[in-house]
Amino acid sequence: MKTIISLFILTAFSAFNLLPTAKGYQIGDMVDDFKLQNIDGNMVSLSDYNNSKGVIVVFTCNTCPYAVAYEDRIVALDKAFAPKGYPVLAIMPNNIKIKPADDLSHMKQRAKEKGFTFPYLIDADQTVYPKFGATKTPHVYILKTTPKGHQVKYIGAIDDNFQDAKKVKTTYVADAVEALLNGKEVSVSETRAIGCTIKV
Repeated sequence: MKTIISLFILTAFSAFNLLPTAKGYQIGDMVDDFKLQNIDGNMVSLSDYNNSKGVIVVFTCNTCPYAVAYEDRIVALDKAFAPKGYPVLAIMPNNIKIKPADDLSHMKQRAKEKGFTFPYLIDADQTVYPKFGATKTPHVYILKTTPKGHQVKYIGAIDDNFQDAKKVKTTYVADAVEALLNGKEVSVSETRAIGCTIKV
């Protein structure tokens, strides 16, 4: 019983970590280019998206219950906004020595099972997610393509209810992308990402 309680407390702390956000990109910052391996074996760069209106970067994984709960919603975001110029670019940031089920073979399997319509990259050297300042899976960064590069316009959660998509009241990411598509500023540009701590 004590073990179960301890695990619950640990999971709760992981999901609702109240420590300060890790240093990384802030709203308005320009994001450095990066190149990571996709599940199809090809290398994908952020610069590959220079001709898109923007990119929805999602740090996610196979093993976190929060990330799994959001998979269908991530697919839905790509289907809704990729045709409008804001495709999803998913990145798996975990250390696979700690989470073997997050390795490339499992990523391929998961993407096939869930019908991912977007690249699913592995941050194998764990060099990309720290630059972003990502701390959770899932953790979203919406980037707008500008003449100077990809600019951060939103950081945080996908919506306000990880447990039940039908009970979501505020769709943070969708609302932010819609605002950008309409030439408006994002009204809620930062929220607290709810998920599992990235494993290092």
